[in-house]
Amino acid sequence: MFRLMRERPQDEPEVEWLYDTCFAPGRTALSSYRLREGVDPVAELCLMARDEFDAVVAAIRYWPVRVGEAGTPALLLGPVAVHHTRQGEGLAATLIGTTLETAAELGWTRVALVGDEPYYRRFGFTRALGEGLVMPPPTNPARVLGRELAPGGWDGVSGEVRGWTE
Repeated sequence: MFRLMRERPQDEPEVEWLYDTCFAPGRTALSSYRLREGVDPVAELCLMARDEFDAVVAAIRYWPVRVGEAGTPALLLGPVAVHHTRQGEGLAATLIGTTLETAAELGWTRVALVGDEPYYRRFGFTRALGEGLVMPPPTNPARVLGRELAPGGWDGVSGEVRGWTE
């Protein structure tokens, strides 16, 4: 049994612990974290799953970013994590699917991420939509993916991805 809920400020230490547990040490040194500096995540899209013991066992966050010279708004998905003892139960898929629907309802038209296309393809992410995006180095361009939340969401949008405040 899991309860999906929005992440609240008081949940941050527990969610950060989950991310630290699921990812390699130094995760905050990754280039995608530079895009998050000084910016709050999109609160409506930051969800977590609590288990029957009230422990946070999965979480997802999204960040606003700007793309290209025009500074076109987009979402950056990530991180998403599931505690290793609860993997294979569909929690990540539930979090991703739910938040993508909510993002579209909120009026967002495009999402980018850095990840494995074979995994994220089932959620509609492709390299084709991420090809024109330039993430901060060192990012493997083959791992930059995009998804439209509205038809034509990525049409004519390309260039450097930068933080919301830049």
